[in-house]
Amino acid sequence: MEYIYAAMLIHKAGGKVDEATVKKVLEAAAVKVDDARVKALVASLEGVNIDEAVQKAAAAPVAAAPAAEAPAKGGEAKKEEKKEDDGKAAEQAAAGLGALFG
Repeated sequence: MEYIYAAMLIHKAGGKVDEATVKKVLEAAAVKVDDARVKALVASLEGVNIDEAVQKAAAAPVAAAPAAEAPAKGGEAKKEEKKEDDGKAAEQAAAGLGALFG
């Protein structure tokens, strides 16, 4: 991810996204530079209009992560209700099994 951020920063600053500048930005950020990843990044951005790609990404709908359920004030009561429901379900299942055996 750092490599992408470096390329975007260079582009935003008006610089040319090439291996030397990407390495300099990563080194300035104290990132251990992997030359193969730098080469792959520069090669993958060859001929790409970065501004257009960013606009398309910003316009794309993003699926929201499901929100965590907020704890209720009566958290204990909620747990007790669930236990009662489990007991009813077990009774219904046992009744159903009893019907199988007459």
